[in-house]
Parts: sequence; structure tokens; C-alpha cells
Amino acid sequence: MTVTGEEAVRRTAAAVVARGVTKVYGDGDAAVHALRGIDVGFDTGAFTAIMGPSGSGKSTLMHCLAGLDTVTEGEVRIGDIEITRLGDKQLTLLRRERVGFIFQAFNLLPTLTAEQNIRLPLDISGRQADRELFDLVIRTVGLGDRLRHKPSELSGGQQQRVAVARALISKPQVIFADEPTGNLDSRSGAEVLSFLRTSVRELGQTIVMVTHDPVAASYADRVVFLRDGALVTELAEPTPQTVLDTLMKLEA
Repeated sequence: MTVTGEEAVRRTAAAVVARGVTKVYGDGDAAVHALRGIDVGFDTGAFTAIMGPSGSGKSTLMHCLAGLDTVTEGEVRIGDIEITRLGDKQLTLLRRERVGFIFQAFNLLPTLTAEQNIRLPLDISGRQADRELFDLVIRTVGLGDRLRHKPSELSGGQQQRVAVARALISKPQVIFADEPTGNLDSRSGAEVLSFLRTSVRELGQTIVMVTHDPVAASYADRVVFLRDGALVTELAEPTPQTVLDTLMKLEA
């Protein structure tokens, strides 16, 4: 199924929308067109994966959607805010208040306990934790007996669950996850992906995840595929096999 621009953005209650997003690195003969006029929307309360062959632009797209990189042309909106018009200070504030991040590297502070790492975004912004939400997030990610442990005392899967809880605790409008299971074994990766899916189902969280793994993508509600910087197709209710089949066609 080929995605047209209008079809891509004609989604109800989109948490994030990109229109005509182009990203070019360098200029002249050395110019690299990483993104070529991307039109795509990501539904509120849904889990969407972004996939594509190596060099397709999937990580670049996520960085532009999250305000971590600038666009050359086009616009990106998170909710009702066009982030492509914001200055650095405004972007920093928006990311702090509206966006959560989960990366392949867990990015935990080694001197803090799991609970202190989870609360860090709230402490930085001077906000108090919603106790009911905090307890719900801890139950969701299964960390009740690990809150006093420091990262060195946790397994890789447990550290990534701390990172997931940290992203959830500030109730962001959207969470961007960049290869969140890339450093985990298959069992730990499955646990983290289950927690992400549960956060969508039970907490109404919106998640946009970049991955190269068909199994990881199958946890999402929808997968969008890029090739050569362009959005080319998508899958609803993906399975590992349908994702793999689509990737093989794109790489053929």
C-alpha cells in the first residue's frame, strides 16, 4: 500500500504530525537528502514503529519529530505547537514538558537509585510526582522491589525499565524510543516492549519507536516504512512475518 501525503496526515487526534519534511545535510555536490518531503501523522494513544533499510532516514525522521534536529523544509507539530518555529530555549522547554525519550543506551545516572532516576525529569522541572501515577507506572514496569537499587545493581532489562518509567512519569504528550531494545537480550527486550505496549493500553501513552527488528515492530499498532528518505508504505496490526516480508520487498 502506497501512502499519499493526505492519507498520511488525515488521522484523528494526531499527537505528532509532519508535513513536507525535508532534511538535507551539506550542499552542492556533497548534499545528502536524508528526508524527502515526508507527510505522516502519529495517533494519540497509539504505538507506532518506524522502519526501513539502513540509510532510509528513520532515525533522522525521529530526531526531526522530537525537535532534536532541525528540518530543511516543512513543518512538525507536537499537539497544537509547530516546533519547527521554536527557538532553542522554547524547544528545550517543550521537550522537558511534552516529550519523553527512551534510547538504546539507558542513560541512567550511576550515582542515583532507580527511584531517583525515575523522578529526575520532575526534579529538573521543579514538579511534584503524582503519587497515584507514580505507583501505577512502577506497577506497570514491575520495579517495586528495585527502587533503592543503583543502575550497577540492575540487569540491562531492569535498567531499560527504569528508563521507560522515567519517560512515563512526567506524563509526556509523546514518547520517542530509538532502538530501545538494541542492547538487550531477546527475553529482556520482550519485557520492555510489553511494558511499552501496556503503557499505551492502560495509560493512554503515545509512543513512536524506531527499530530495525521485525519482532520489536510487531508490538506496535502500526508500522510506517521509509526508503531513501521517503515514506513508502505502512502496516496496521503488524506481525513479525508481515514486517519482515515488507522489509524484504523494500530492500529488493
